[in-house]
Amino acid sequence: MLYNQRPPTGRFMSHNTFGHLFRVTTFGESHGVAIGCVVDGCPPRIPLSAADIQRDLDRRRPGQSKFVTQRREPDQVRILSGTMVDPASGAEITTGTPIALLIENVDARSKDYDAIAETYRPGHADYTYDVKYGIRDPRGSGRASARETASRVAAGAVARKVVPGMRVRGALVQMGEITIERKRWDWDEVGRNPFFCPDAEAAKRMEEYLEGVRKKGSSIGAVIEVVADNVPPGLGAPIYGKLDAELAGALMSINAVKGVEIGAGFAAARLSGEENADEMRAGNEGQPKFLSNNAGGILGGISTGAPVVARFAVKPTSSILTPRRTVDRQGAETDISTKGRHDPCVGIRAVPVGESMVACVIADHFLRHRGQVGESPQWPFPPRKK
Repeated sequence: MLYNQRPPTGRFMSHNTFGHLFRVTTFGESHGVAIGCVVDGCPPRIPLSAADIQRDLDRRRPGQSKFVTQRREPDQVRILSGTMVDPASGAEITTGTPIALLIENVDARSKDYDAIAETYRPGHADYTYDVKYGIRDPRGSGRASARETASRVAAGAVARKVVPGMRVRGALVQMGEITIERKRWDWDEVGRNPFFCPDAEAAKRMEEYLEGVRKKGSSIGAVIEVVADNVPPGLGAPIYGKLDAELAGALMSINAVKGVEIGAGFAAARLSGEENADEMRAGNEGQPKFLSNNAGGILGGISTGAPVVARFAVKPTSSILTPRRTVDRQGAETDISTKGRHDPCVGIRAVPVGESMVACVIADHFLRHRGQVGESPQWPFPPRKK
């Protein structure tokens, strides 16, 4: 088959959409006119306003502290379709039709990338995009930019409303060699420091540490933990629709993520069978109570009703001032130093992104479960009183 011919099926897969019943398609580039998404499959009559979405976007927005990129983007979202004012209540609600969300780019500085337009940045997707498509957008990495994740956060704000009572929260639990002390975990502290860190003492150490990294023009990685509470039991499906497998795939799709674990994750390899087993006792309303949660709220790919817990590792930002060896598009060896506005720890703003991806996956499985089996005896959650 010639390079420019269509494959035998006559179909191309662009892979800009994820989800099955709750489907999200994102669009736009870092330095384009706008970015956004289309959310399809959201049930009707769910209260939804731009303010609901803006709250999450504001948490991810760049330029909020010296520890993130200084690109000044207000990230104001506009709802273009899929909602209307309910005549009965006067509130804005979903209609069941596609919800189109638009976020304009207002502070792109494409000239910052002119000097490296023909050079591949180590650690970036420059080479791989070029070798796949034969063309790449050097302006802020184009579609490969973390700017795309704002669209995911907007979609996640919609997803949070699909599952009744569900709460999804994230926190940064490690930055470089600095880890939190879990005995000091405080969800309220997450909103008090610029790192989304649940440990006030660790946050202070991170501030001093990251300031040194930033002044050097370098970067550092991080680990983020996302916890979803009040997830109904029964979500997910064996064998190829496992909830944990699709959570892992969704989190791995976030820019710069290089590792994902569910529950105890890799630490389970150090546990005995006795230590790892989440023993059960009788709980309320006939539901079992798990005495631990090494499974991260998922067994056999299906939710247990315990909190769903996932962690993901974010690599250091590849755009740094330190000169690095590379090659250009012609194959000539050269050195490169990336200037411009970049996050010294991109993991900070990945916290609301991780929350959104978890919310989207669980919302999708919620609708898939309801479509296949309806309301099982365990639903609604908590179970009906007898």
